[in-house]
Amino acid sequence: MTDLRSYRAPWWLPGGHLQTIWPTLFAQPRPSQAITLVRERWRAPDGDFVDVDHLSGAKDAPWLVVFHGLEGSSSSRYAIAFAQGALARGWRLSIPHFRGCSGELNLAPRSYHSGDFQEVGWLLARIRDRASAPVLAAGVSLGGNALLRWAEEAGSGAAEIARAVAAVSAPLDLVAAGAAIDSGINRLIYTRHFLRTMIPNALAKWQQHPGLFDRERVQRATTLREFDDAFTAPLHGFAGVDDYWTRASAKPHLHKIKIPALVVNARNDPFVPAASLPTPDEAGAMVTLWQPEQGGHVGFATNPWPGRVTAMPEAVSDWLGSILDG
Repeated sequence: MTDLRSYRAPWWLPGGHLQTIWPTLFAQPRPSQAITLVRERWRAPDGDFVDVDHLSGAKDAPWLVVFHGLEGSSSSRYAIAFAQGALARGWRLSIPHFRGCSGELNLAPRSYHSGDFQEVGWLLARIRDRASAPVLAAGVSLGGNALLRWAEEAGSGAAEIARAVAAVSAPLDLVAAGAAIDSGINRLIYTRHFLRTMIPNALAKWQQHPGLFDRERVQRATTLREFDDAFTAPLHGFAGVDDYWTRASAKPHLHKIKIPALVVNARNDPFVPAASLPTPDEAGAMVTLWQPEQGGHVGFATNPWPGRVTAMPEAVSDWLGSILDG
């Protein structure tokens, strides 16, 4: 089984920033190398729609569900790598899109957030109803935290839906992660990058539902904290950003997970401070922690040049597969 605990980045990718940025922009697989997925539009319980991309397979094949990260999609390089790996293994695959991330603005007066465990639970249950074999789930960054929150909230009932879950580069302590991404060079690089799409998407939501939130506050936001306080929190029933970040964080509830769970965090992740990562005692008996010294945020690139981002999806899929075999 491939294991990321001993991961070391190529010599030409020193430091957490390069290990984060380079794989996102330049590593393989490129979007042009993506395999064809079939999109299906599901009607959500609130009447809105959710777009889900599928890779078909044998009826008795394991079914892997991948939840993307902040502003991600099935076109993200890690998602393409997961899909390629599923095809090679003969697994079925589904990549649901969080609201507004499939290329079309969703309809309801809501978006998505790091603690969106109810949405995750509905999506997994719908796939479980279709599957004739075990369902496995992996979440990346925001999607990883939301997936863990679902497993925590579901408790022993999670086993009726999924055999095992895995989270990669999840911001398990959103207060610590939010402070990190909004500080220093992180704010100049990553916060600016995310807000470049998040603010226009939020303003489009305001055009759909005028008065839904304070439009001027969103327009003025220069940090994720300001954006989440003005937009994400009020849209999803939180009292404010502190209430949102506290209640949505997976770290305090890891010990409640009752199915096998893998939690992967590089200790040089610019978004997720190493000091905020859980210890084995905090994680609980069902949680396996991989915390390599290197890897960046959803990076884990390997040789040859210009790098490949397949190591992480392969390792996560290997681990999930080992649960089935065990």
